[in-house]
Amino acid sequence: MDRQITASTCCYCGVGCGVLIEHDGERILGVSGDPAHPANFGKLCSKGSTLHLTGDLAARALYPELRLGKTLARGRTDWDTALDHAASVFARTIAEHGSDSVAFYISGQLLTEDYYSFNKLARALVGTNNIDSNSRLCMSSAVVGYKRSLGADAPPCSYEDLESSDCVMIVGSNMAYAHPVLFRRLEEARSRRPQMKVIVIDPRRTDTCDLADLHLAIVPGTDVALFHGILHLLLLADQVDHGFIDAHTQGLPELKSLVRDYSPKRVSQLCGISVEQLQQCAQWIGTSPTFLSLWCMGLNQSTAGSAKNSALINLHLATGQIGRPGAGPFR
Repeated sequence: MDRQITASTCCYCGVGCGVLIEHDGERILGVSGDPAHPANFGKLCSKGSTLHLTGDLAARALYPELRLGKTLARGRTDWDTALDHAASVFARTIAEHGSDSVAFYISGQLLTEDYYSFNKLARALVGTNNIDSNSRLCMSSAVVGYKRSLGADAPPCSYEDLESSDCVMIVGSNMAYAHPVLFRRLEEARSRRPQMKVIVIDPRRTDTCDLADLHLAIVPGTDVALFHGILHLLLLADQVDHGFIDAHTQGLPELKSLVRDYSPKRVSQLCGISVEQLQQCAQWIGTSPTFLSLWCMGLNQSTAGSAKNSALINLHLATGQIGRPGAGPFR
């Protein structure tokens, strides 16, 4: 058959790189980046460039395997035997310990119909609420933060903002490893505009920190204290947008009361950073013409994830750094 090219989207991370799939109508022969796609302009990371290998039948599990003990080797079995065994183990556990003794943790790559079926199985048949998925674990905090602060779960930013921002703050994300195509885009933007400031907030020193002008290695879990401390300094220096606040926000008096206790000294002690680092961070945010924040699982996958999201978005609302090129909170 003749070789064909079909445009599609890489399914691995949230960047959404465009890919061109080479195939003969039956088999996938190769994958390359789509030069016309606005997310990646033809570039792909190692995962995206080997996407076609996921269709290699020799590398996939095609049959059920079963082992009756952890010290035993797995052996190929038929579907009826595998399903009967799984059902009997579930039934025995539920009979002995109740419905809440079992739980389901399902993939973020499932389709809507798959989620529906698994939830029916867990809640209606088994009778447990113990079901979660990677998609909810990753995104629920961001959803709550966006809806609570902005009224809708919709990031008010685009990738083009990377090219025009004067101050980029990366929080809880090792972009260089997790989203390399987007990180390369940020690197290129920085090379064209060396005056751009890059702040990285992460307890670890990662490859992403190599691009940073300032790395705040805060104590894990102290993100809210840090954001409150930054806002404390912004209010003290009157580096907030009063016109934007009056026209588009509510609750500033309550927020002022909340952040009043987060003095530089206290935040320094809580977060494990110096007062000078905190002041430098606040100064860049407060004086930069445009301010863009990028965050990922370091904020979202947390018991206080929604509070961390809201506290970060508050920085944008207080400074009016939202709704224009190069500015905004970007998850």
